[in-house]
Amino acid sequence: MSAIIKTEAVVLSKLNYGDTSSIVSLYTESDGKISAIVKGVRSSKSKIGKIIEPLNHLQIIFYKKNTRDVQILSNADLISYFVNIKEDLDATKYSFAIIELIKNLTAEHEENPKLFRGIVKILNMINDKKEPPAYLFGRFFVFFLSELGYDLAIDKCGICGKQITSNSAVGINFQVGLICSDCLKSHSGFETVATELFNYLICLKTNKKIISVKPKTVEDLNNLLERYLKYHVADFKGIQSFQIYK
Repeated sequence: MSAIIKTEAVVLSKLNYGDTSSIVSLYTESDGKISAIVKGVRSSKSKIGKIIEPLNHLQIIFYKKNTRDVQILSNADLISYFVNIKEDLDATKYSFAIIELIKNLTAEHEENPKLFRGIVKILNMINDKKEPPAYLFGRFFVFFLSELGYDLAIDKCGICGKQITSNSAVGINFQVGLICSDCLKSHSGFETVATELFNYLICLKTNKKIISVKPKTVEDLNNLLERYLKYHVADFKGIQSFQIYK
């Protein structure tokens, strides 16, 4: 027996199916990530065909059946098209990187309303140009790592427990995490984290205002967090959107 579910959702991807239908991946407020078929959506007569597109924030109705891998989407209404994102290449790159992380690293039907609200909030902030999209992506990335259970602690050394300060050398090892300057000197197998990069990470994790960061520092932190995630999630191959929207 199917249940009729009305919920909000963000479209993660869309794949053509048959002559006129599509299969979409959605991250929903009620059920987490789901796959759903939208019958006849590619027909010229479809009322919802133009709004079932990646990034769009929707109100949807779908028929949920726990024994079915692909649910049936019966209706959708547009909440936000994020027009400013889609008119800016940099904003598009980072926004698609966000939904790529969600699509590839969240489990089907694992409800997480906090994560859903985080996705919608960050897309709205990118759309409203609250900060450069690179900074907003960084804020989301560290939040997402925490939601996955791989939070990168910035306050205490992963070896001795001593408080880490931003005015001294910091090291990192993906198994242990960040370490203080003393442990960096006395232990091998750690790479040094540049002071500007560490201060940028602090701003992202504590929601402090970012005055100015070099583009290379932003790129270096994205690379560091990607490698950190690859270490903990064997199937993660990196963020492909960064390659597509170069």
